[in-house]
Amino acid sequence: MKVASALGAVEQLMADGTITPGDTLVDSSSGIYAYSLALACNKYGFNCHIVASPAVDPTLRTQLELLGVSVDQPTASADAKLDQAGRVERAIEFVKNHPRAHWMRQYHDRAHYAGYASIARQLADDLPATRIALVGGVGTGASTGGLHQTLGDLGREVELIGVQPYGSVSFASQDVEDPEFLIAGIGSGIPFANIEYGAYSDIHWIDFTYARSGCVELLREYGVFAGLSSGAAYVVGEWRASRIGFDEEYPVVCIAPDTGHRYLAEVFTSEVPVVTRDPQRYPLEVSRAEDLALPWCRTNWRRHGHAFPKPQGDA
Repeated sequence: MKVASALGAVEQLMADGTITPGDTLVDSSSGIYAYSLALACNKYGFNCHIVASPAVDPTLRTQLELLGVSVDQPTASADAKLDQAGRVERAIEFVKNHPRAHWMRQYHDRAHYAGYASIARQLADDLPATRIALVGGVGTGASTGGLHQTLGDLGREVELIGVQPYGSVSFASQDVEDPEFLIAGIGSGIPFANIEYGAYSDIHWIDFTYARSGCVELLREYGVFAGLSSGAAYVVGEWRASRIGFDEEYPVVCIAPDTGHRYLAEVFTSEVPVVTRDPQRYPLEVSRAEDLALPWCRTNWRRHGHAFPKPQGDA
């Protein structure tokens, strides 16, 4: 998924004359985007510098370095949100000190929407239905926003359903702690300017235990080895499909952005029993941020979004 985003952004910035081969493209990443940007730089002749999250493991770091990426990986602190903000500051500082460096701003530049246009066109061709329910982790906002935008341009009516982890500032769950929080990629610790808040119909908050159950079910039922972001989207997508009635005229599309490799120990080989989801109790319907609670909440964002304050500094 992020390969499409990175390639689309690089191609658009090249077309605009903002960057030229030989420049160094810089960004902060927890893993998937770093690898994608490295591939885009390799394809088009750019250098690449990544300020890496502690979540970037030795296997991924080795791949990045073999692709020619210079990796700056700060030591983790006790606060993941401060880590994220600190990595952005280090990326900005690198650009200031290197004349031919360009900050890709995956959190803030709508150029990253462009990479999803081709995927949206493929979806429109494969699913001739005029209405689509699109479910995905929000993260930077680029994947759900880019797909929603292009599908709309193609004449599709899109019900956009965003998925968030607890602890994320993007949709006001920062005060609800998930003790097993591992789904940082679909949330945020700092304001993201790429999120088009008005595009979402519903927002769901999913904790680690329910996202994990989605991962295991995806593998057992469909042979899809995917990570927590994908598991969370699947849980919400299955719920929405059950409400629609599995209607071919109103298909539910889930965005599965990541593979399961880096979650092997915590998700797939852990001896902790996989939770059995309770469809009678969850998702818990909420209408304000104060009512958010584990393991799974939902709100009609169009109706209640005003009761979930956006983070200060958001564009």
